[in-house]
Amino acid sequence: MTSLFFYALFISLFMLTIVIILTNKYQLFIDSSDSKKPQNFHKVSTPRAGGIGILSGILLLSIVPFGLKFLPSIFLAFFSGIFEDFHNSLSPKFRLFLQIIAAISAIILTDSVVTYLGLGISMPYWLGVIFSVFAIVGMMNAINIIDGFNGLASGVILFILASFSFITFHHNCDNILSIIYITAGATMGFFILNFPKGKIFLGDGGAYLLGFIVALLGIYLTSTYDDISPWYIIAIFIYPVWEVLFSIGRRVLFSHSALEADAKHLHTLIYKHITKNNPLTTLFILSTTFPFMAMATLYHNHSITNILISCCFITLYCLLYYHLFKKEN
Repeated sequence: MTSLFFYALFISLFMLTIVIILTNKYQLFIDSSDSKKPQNFHKVSTPRAGGIGILSGILLLSIVPFGLKFLPSIFLAFFSGIFEDFHNSLSPKFRLFLQIIAAISAIILTDSVVTYLGLGISMPYWLGVIFSVFAIVGMMNAINIIDGFNGLASGVILFILASFSFITFHHNCDNILSIIYITAGATMGFFILNFPKGKIFLGDGGAYLLGFIVALLGIYLTSTYDDISPWYIIAIFIYPVWEVLFSIGRRVLFSHSALEADAKHLHTLIYKHITKNNPLTTLFILSTTFPFMAMATLYHNHSITNILISCCFITLYCLLYYHLFKKEN
């Protein structure tokens, strides 16, 4: 089964190499180094079509029986971003519409719905569907938000998939384990070319795609196995989830648009005031988030423990952010 990881890795790596050559030759999907985007920290114009190579590797899901149920919604999630990478013209509302359709189709095809929240709290199925759609769409955008430095978003995804594989292996669920291996292999192919040199970027298509898959896998695992706490999913996703929630709250507090990009994310402040280096920023964040993710994995069946893990992360995040934000003034 582990061979699926390497097949997906080689397919992804091969396709990404072709994408880099073609996009540089024909100037497609190029993220200009002269861009005025606040999240622009690269000095060389770079293709932002990493999602194409990742999707190529993920197409191996077609040989996994349960993987076929993932593919239709995966395409919708990918298309919600790749057109933005290519044309830079999709409105936020239309992208959100595509993401919601992708989430609904995934729930229908895989019957992945969160109805139990742990600690004896349950909700009706219809509310669970709404909650699950919200969670999937939220995670898609959360991964897109943390995609600011080489290897950061894909590194977080690889950590999440490693945690899922550990738990799934012990539940003897070969179908889901195959999906995890394929996704991890395709993501690793991208990571090799993205970190540390940034030969290609993830782009909206790749970020939405990976956020969608890990959110769907998390919902499926917690809705299928009673011993996997829903709070484990929150704890393992805590960095991207809290980043997006904190960013929205911060922008609203300062009377800015919640949808408007800025240069005030934690990873940006770490870059400016601690590392002053693109790949070192990624290593700093991955090394500090790993212990929380490892603890969540070890205590995946303990809701209280995962709530405490999440609260500890949020507290440390806020303290670090406050310390770095003061240096901005």
